[in-house]
Amino acid sequence: MKNNWWNKRVFYQIYPRSFYDTNGDGVGDIQGIIKKLPYLKELGIGALWLSPLYASPNYDFGYDISDYYNIGKEYGTLKDFDALIKAANKFDIKIVMDLVINHTSFKHQWFEASKDPKSEYHNYYIWREGRGRKKNKAPNNWQSMFTGPAWTYEKSNNLFYLHLFTREQPDLNFYHRPVIDEVKKIMTFWLERGAHGFRCDVINCIYKDSLKNARQRVYKTGKEYYLNTKGTHDILKEIHRDVLLKFNAYTVGETTDITIHEAKAYLEDELTHIFPFEHTELDRFKLPIFKRKFRPSRLIKVLKKWHAALPPQTIFFENHDMPRIISRYGDEKRHQESGSAYAALILTMQATPYIYQGQEIGMLNSNFKDVSEMQDVSSINVYKLLRKLLFTHKRAIKMVNHFCRDHGRTPMQWNDKKHGGFSTHKPWLKVNDNYKEINVDKALKNKDSLYYDYQKLIALRKATPAILEGSLTFIATNKNVMAYDRILNEEVVRVVINLSNKEERIKINLDGELLYSNYAEFSDHQTKLRPYETQIIKR
Repeated sequence: MKNNWWNKRVFYQIYPRSFYDTNGDGVGDIQGIIKKLPYLKELGIGALWLSPLYASPNYDFGYDISDYYNIGKEYGTLKDFDALIKAANKFDIKIVMDLVINHTSFKHQWFEASKDPKSEYHNYYIWREGRGRKKNKAPNNWQSMFTGPAWTYEKSNNLFYLHLFTREQPDLNFYHRPVIDEVKKIMTFWLERGAHGFRCDVINCIYKDSLKNARQRVYKTGKEYYLNTKGTHDILKEIHRDVLLKFNAYTVGETTDITIHEAKAYLEDELTHIFPFEHTELDRFKLPIFKRKFRPSRLIKVLKKWHAALPPQTIFFENHDMPRIISRYGDEKRHQESGSAYAALILTMQATPYIYQGQEIGMLNSNFKDVSEMQDVSSINVYKLLRKLLFTHKRAIKMVNHFCRDHGRTPMQWNDKKHGGFSTHKPWLKVNDNYKEINVDKALKNKDSLYYDYQKLIALRKATPAILEGSLTFIATNKNVMAYDRILNEEVVRVVINLSNKEERIKINLDGELLYSNYAEFSDHQTKLRPYETQIIKR
């Protein structure tokens, strides 16, 4: 049986553009990742997921790829990538690439050629005639996930092309066999170069069952024809068989709007893991611009539901598409306590943990006062739409701040020097104003900082077989307290986490050897837990 290395490692996502800039152009680069490998190893990281490094015109900052076989010049070269693989191997850190195959950039040579209906590349994309007498209406009523119609007219051929995201991201046509063959070549290229797997971007959208008009929705009209289709499953099974098995490669799928029943199908000779998102959407309604009060009890219920239904998957609370967890589910005034409570939850659950850059020092949301401070195309589009609908600037900005992806993309805060030590040049996106208070250098100098909570918890995970490999049994208790035992043979480790910003009563036996607490004073006879108090006990 092949070694499933991914089950015993802690993953760390790097958004390269915002991680560390070594050449002073305001954009992070591959050499910056190499330089910070000792920092990541000291934290305890065993695998890196890198957001796209490929050549791109950056309309969606790398998620619009113009060349799958080259590195974007702002990040470096293929030689730099090879150096990263070599350096990471020395630290025993695996590299997982981002695989973006639902769409390409409209600057990709395939798309440029596809505009000619006679080209061999025409069927690489989904081109259709318009509707109506003048053929000037979109082929169907589908919506882009980034607002507006999912079709754009191309005057050179009098046709429309489909894009589930921005007009600069035309969708590939997976009915066309050469497209599937191209994807296999791309994956093989990077695996042979030393990558250990892929995070698969919006992977449950790639195959469109039909291009019929869909039921009208406020958001995502058309999804019944492109989410979780049989064609997607057939393609993933083929890729798994023909490529992934040969390399013992790891895959994790970004699976938007997925139910537990739908998720199960992706784990049958298709993907290693999926990212379920239900637990990350509990402070918003279906339309993410509308905020709702976060309740810990709701989070606990969702995590229990997914745990019961699937084999161990992933657990995460931040990535490049999300605001910061302390600002959302935690408490900025109880920075260390709330941050460490979520760290403990990630690192002791029966799942593969993912940490996002800056999460280990408790980076927070920015306060974007104007759309000119943002770079995220989806946030800018939504702001413009709200203004067209006559929302005031103040109201529109407040609503966009609820979900703005730039909260998670502000440059990494390394020290209290100019630009947070990220770059000697003005960064591509402004550094959070709090960089003098929250930064790596300051965290490393303070033994009580959140960084050391992460480091201790990662080390505890690695050193404790019950946490690393054991089963999980939930303990019934206060609705705002997550409590469970991790069990392996005779070893029992009890985890108790108050996810509330208030004191909560409990009736749980806390006898045993204290392995971790995020409060200095501890009593095993407690009947109350302080806000965000976390205790890990060997029974």
